[in-house]
Amino acid sequence: MTTTSTPDRFDSLRPYRDDEVVAVLDRLAHDHEFLNLVGRYRLPRLMKHLPCLARFLTRQGLQKRMKGTLTIADFQQHIADYMNDMIAKTVTRFETEGAAHLDPDNAYLFIGNHRDISLDPAFLNLALHHSGRDTVRIAIGDNLLKRPFASDLMRLNKSFIVPRSSSGKREMLQAFRLLSDYIAHSLKDEKHSIWIAQRQGRAKDGIDRTEPGIIKMICMSQGKQPLGGTIKALNIVPVSISYEYDPCALMKARELQALETDGSYEKQSMEDMQSIAAGITGQKGRVSLHFGTPLSVRPDGYPFETAEEVAAEIDRQVLEGYTLFPPHMLALKMLGGHDELIDETGITEDDRQRFNAALAEVPEDLRPWWLQQYANPVLNRAGLIEE
Repeated sequence: MTTTSTPDRFDSLRPYRDDEVVAVLDRLAHDHEFLNLVGRYRLPRLMKHLPCLARFLTRQGLQKRMKGTLTIADFQQHIADYMNDMIAKTVTRFETEGAAHLDPDNAYLFIGNHRDISLDPAFLNLALHHSGRDTVRIAIGDNLLKRPFASDLMRLNKSFIVPRSSSGKREMLQAFRLLSDYIAHSLKDEKHSIWIAQRQGRAKDGIDRTEPGIIKMICMSQGKQPLGGTIKALNIVPVSISYEYDPCALMKARELQALETDGSYEKQSMEDMQSIAAGITGQKGRVSLHFGTPLSVRPDGYPFETAEEVAAEIDRQVLEGYTLFPPHMLALKMLGGHDELIDETGITEDDRQRFNAALAEVPEDLRPWWLQQYANPVLNRAGLIEE
């Protein structure tokens, strides 16, 4: 892929360009923290006893694998290879729907539900790649980029930075306006599609809901123009992703329990990286990704007038496109109540055994929160979860 020069004012948040790839890869190959992380995964015994040798061998392996990687497209081909390998090992079936209705000549703002830190946009990219379309630029919170190597890896993979740690209302407002300008610049000037989550952070409780504040931020660059025209011009497409099994469900259950019992949860160092690793390596069963239709007007045919109306339409399409797998129904049945929502059609004995085996791995005190994550999408679609 060829790159287009981006105005300097976006340098603090934009993805890397082709002409930066070689230098960034060389920096990664000499980043001790990154080499330690990869070494612990690839050479755990050697890293424990001879860390210097482990880092040396890890560096040699990375440089060999990345030899000839000169562009972002080259780097993303490595990502696609890893994705295909990951799917072969951890996914029973990956199915997509709706990509054929997207115009390959248009740039879209994909707004999706958010369950996994790295895999949600990765599966979206794979679906676009398989349909012959270019991959998206990915919005990622700066809280995930505290380590320099993490920032380098994400920005090589066409990620751009969403500010979450700015101090002060005025500083945050300026940061959001710059972000909004960048999104508009990417879509309109560079004709490059974008993915952004419908809310800040993952839906750890399984309740997918769009934050109107996200819509307001995206529209900041358009000034006081009527919202209806702005939304139509942005080509917003809701995206639903559903995992039959969430490899991070136990970690999420632990956080949900702490929040309910203690009122707070303190994230441990490198916990986000552990979640990324768990999501990639853990068994996911079936994965479904559904593209909605571009937002044009409200369901009643009138232009959108508020961010809340836009959020409601995104929610409607996300929930409509969300695939309910056997664990969703079985979890709701185990929690009791709402029998009218439970559809066991097509649930096999193998499905039940896999569900019971997964549940057996969950400590007794965390099971209510684990089960609720799977049951909530059924309740949410039925309109039984209040905001």
